[in-house]
Amino acid sequence: MHQYTLDAATAARETAGRRAVVVGAGPNGLTAAALLARAGWQVDIYERAAQPGGSASTTDALGPGTRVDLGAAAHPFGIASPAFRELRLEEHGLEWRHSPFALAHPLDDGRAGLLHHDLDWTADDLGRDAAAWRRLHRPLTDHIDEAVAALLQPAPRLAGRPRTLAKLARFAPTALAPAAAIANRRLRSAEGRALFAGSAAHAFAPLGQPLTGAFGALFGALGMTHGWPVARGGSGAITDALVEVATLAGARLHLGHEVTDLRDLPGADATVLALTPRQIARLGGTDELPTRRLARWRHGAAACKVDYLLREPAPWTNPRVAEATTVHVAGDADEVIRAEADVAAGRLPERPFVLMTQQQAADRTRSDGDGVVLSGYAHVPHGYADWHDDEVVDRIERQLERFAPGFRDTVVFRRVTPPAQLEAWNPNLVGGDIAAGAMTSGQLLTRLGVAANPYRLGAATYLASAAAPPGPGVHGMPGYWAAHAVLADFARANR
Repeated sequence: MHQYTLDAATAARETAGRRAVVVGAGPNGLTAAALLARAGWQVDIYERAAQPGGSASTTDALGPGTRVDLGAAAHPFGIASPAFRELRLEEHGLEWRHSPFALAHPLDDGRAGLLHHDLDWTADDLGRDAAAWRRLHRPLTDHIDEAVAALLQPAPRLAGRPRTLAKLARFAPTALAPAAAIANRRLRSAEGRALFAGSAAHAFAPLGQPLTGAFGALFGALGMTHGWPVARGGSGAITDALVEVATLAGARLHLGHEVTDLRDLPGADATVLALTPRQIARLGGTDELPTRRLARWRHGAAACKVDYLLREPAPWTNPRVAEATTVHVAGDADEVIRAEADVAAGRLPERPFVLMTQQQAADRTRSDGDGVVLSGYAHVPHGYADWHDDEVVDRIERQLERFAPGFRDTVVFRRVTPPAQLEAWNPNLVGGDIAAGAMTSGQLLTRLGVAANPYRLGAATYLASAAAPPGPGVHGMPGYWAAHAVLADFARANR
């Protein structure tokens, strides 16, 4: 069985003088670069954009004095990431900020499901679902760090860890089940069912599909332990910390340098690609790589992103919703299930699943003036293009008006980024797919890392994007494990 770990002293001794090239300066590429540089490798990072960060970027897109996350905004996996913890990003300027509630899910009658920063508080708030909510989540919340570390690693590494497997076994019935079945059969309150289905919708897959239950339980458990925080000043602060760690270790960052042919890169012992499989298949100089297999990689549901500058906070019918960083604007569980099924079938839902992030509920630095920044996206079919102008935005805003009547009257300015523009900004977001690949059952197994070494594409070429295990999210773990695969391969070659 392939091992991915190597202690730092051995790595530095056995890999001194080695050179690595990393293509892509998003969180995964930067994480891989930082780890290799710390192990004594000479590392060069090539990024097509003028700024590093990929989907972890922040600008003043809504006007001077605003801070808008262009991609990921709330980070339940970021704060729990073993990679970020090992790199000690908080010592390099990263500061996590929390709102009173991790998540809110408003309902039509003025009620709302609220995810507290505690399992028992959340369960007690759900009334008749209290016991069921505890049964669903306690196997994770009681061992959250161990569970996250286990679930964010390639599957083969778990084989030799019987104690960890025994603990995860309690989670297996929930993880393997479709989220729709859990919401419909194990929960009874509208709030509990909506909270679970909304969390499961982060899978970007039909909620009747097996394994979607894992997303519902894991996202909920993270919120009730580590929270769903934002980075102070924007998600770009994560990137800034990673760049500092990598460059202090000696890595060199080359911006505005698009790689279209691997033969144009300087000679290196290892090439680490923080790109999607389809992008890699289109590169020149890939004769030794499995390009046919890479080209077959399927992309899934897309996001249509919208950022708002409001003159005042959104007027939620339930005022407690204003105290949550993340809001699922999606109606009840049945509506979420229908919307995700429509998207998977290539149809734009009449009432799409909309996720909004109220960063200022946790981080007052997002606007220097009186305005309020509100960012989010709707789930839409892959590569969806409006039949007419603002079709998706109109449906997003009708959802917002349902739960925050008068919302449109608060809008000063909106910035819309449909799927095609998302891909133009960041080519890793193929067709607007922010999950780097469809969450079909077959590809889910690939992303679990069932293969002996899911990171090695060729003799000295490695995959480090969100298409590699453990999948999407700003946590750096695909880059982390790709770097460890490089180190282990070269250590074994030396021996």
